[in-house]
Amino acid sequence: MEYKKNIIIIGAGISGLATAHWLVKDGFDVTIIESASEPGGSMRTSFENNFLIDFGPNSGLETTPLIRQLVDEIGLSNEMIYASESSNKRYIIRDGRLNVLPTSPPAFIKTKLFSNKAKFRLFAEPFIGKSDDGYYQSLADFVRRRLGQEFLDYAIDPFVSGVFAGDPFKLSVKSAFPKLYRLEEIYGGLIKGMIKGARERKKRSEQSKQSAKMFSFVNGMQSFPKAIADKLNVNYGCNVKSVRREGSNYKIDFEKNGEHYNLIASAVISTVPVYTASKIFSDIDTELTDHANNIYYPPVMVLYLGFDKNSIGIPLDGFGYLIPSKEKKTYLGAIWSSTIFDNRCEEDKASFTLFIGGARAPHLFVMDEEQLVQTVIKEFKSTMKINADPILIRKKLWQHAIPQYNIGYVEHENFFDKFEKENPGLFLSGNYRGGISVGDCVKNSELVYDKVKYFCNNEIKKI
Repeated sequence: MEYKKNIIIIGAGISGLATAHWLVKDGFDVTIIESASEPGGSMRTSFENNFLIDFGPNSGLETTPLIRQLVDEIGLSNEMIYASESSNKRYIIRDGRLNVLPTSPPAFIKTKLFSNKAKFRLFAEPFIGKSDDGYYQSLADFVRRRLGQEFLDYAIDPFVSGVFAGDPFKLSVKSAFPKLYRLEEIYGGLIKGMIKGARERKKRSEQSKQSAKMFSFVNGMQSFPKAIADKLNVNYGCNVKSVRREGSNYKIDFEKNGEHYNLIASAVISTVPVYTASKIFSDIDTELTDHANNIYYPPVMVLYLGFDKNSIGIPLDGFGYLIPSKEKKTYLGAIWSSTIFDNRCEEDKASFTLFIGGARAPHLFVMDEEQLVQTVIKEFKSTMKINADPILIRKKLWQHAIPQYNIGYVEHENFFDKFEKENPGLFLSGNYRGGISVGDCVKNSELVYDKVKYFCNNEIKKI
C-alpha cells in the first residue's frame, strides 16, 4: 500500500516529537513513524511496587525557554516539577569518602576534595594562553593545560562519566563541550569567560547548565514525550527498511504487523540514532555508513535500587555522587532519585539510580550480569553505609547508550551538513548532532524546524 504525505519524521523520541510540534503548529502536514510501541526513545518510565523508575534520562535542565513553551503548549504545565532544594549538593568520591563539590569561593577554599597545590594552580588559569584547534584536542588535554591534573582527575573525569558516560581522553573538547571551549576561544580563559558569558546568556534568555533549573514530571520523564505525541499523528510498530529517492520526493519502505507499506514524502526528517539512519539511507549515500561506523555508542547499564530508608547510614542531602576513574569502582556514580524529586517512592523508602559501564568501562559487560550487579550493590552499600539488602532491584542495559563526540567529530558534523545539502528534503537530527541532553534536543528541534520550513516554503506547497 502506498500513501502520499508531506513531511515524514522517522522516530518518536524527544527530537522528532518536538520538531513535529513546531511544524504542526505552523500548519504543516506531519506524520511520525516509530518502531517501538510507545513514544520517548530513551525516555522510559516504569512504576513498580510504588517506585517510579526512569530508565533513561532522570531529569532535564531548563537551559532554553523553548522547554517551558513546549510544556505549556502541550498542556503539561501542572505536572512539571523542579528538583528539591535538598538535592543541591553534589558529591565526588575521593579516597573512598564523599566530598561535597564546592560551588562558591569560600567552599572551594575549605574543601578537602582538592589539595592546596591544586587550589593555588587555579589562580594561574587566567594567564594560560589559547590552544590549537579544539576539534582535535581532547577534553583531558584542555583541562589539564588550563586547570591542572587534579581538576581533571577529581572534577572533570567524574563529570564526563556522569554526563556522557564518556572518556575525557577521547572526547573532543570543542565538539562535546563547545560552550566550555568557547570561553577560551572568545574570552581567552575560563574564569573570564564565565563572567562575561553570563551577560550574553542573560540577553538570550538562556541559562548555563550550571545554573539552569532541573526539572522532571510528576509521572516521570516519559510523560513529556507522551504528552507531545498525544497531539500528533504517530504510527507505532513501523520498522523502516529503506528510504530512496523517487523523482523530487522520497519513498519510505516500512513493515508493520507483518504487512509492507510505502510512503511518499516531499521531506523526511530522521531522528533515529545514526547507526540506524545509516542503514535506511544506504541506497542514497553509502558514505553515511562509514561515518556511522566511526561514532561510538558505549554500553551503559542503569541499575535502580530501592531500600528501606531506616537502613541507610548517611544523610540523603544531595543529588548523588560521581566516581573518578582513580577510585577504581565498578560503577560510575549514583543519583539519589527520591531526594531529587518527591513522589518517587513511599516516605519510608529511598530510591537510587546507578550507572555502570560507559566508554570508561565497557569491558565490565563480559562479566556474568548477576555477578556484576551484586558487586555494584556491595560497593554502593559500603559507600552509603547501608545495613540491609535492597527491597527492589531493576536494571536495563542500553547496548548503544550515548553517542561519543570524540576527537575529530567535526569530520562527521561536516559530512552531515554535506549530506543534507546534496539531498534536499532529507534532514538528519537527534542527539548525535548539537548535543546529547534533553535541553539540547529541544533547542535543536527549533533549528531543524527552521530548516524544514525554509525548504518547504521554497520547494513544495504548504498544506
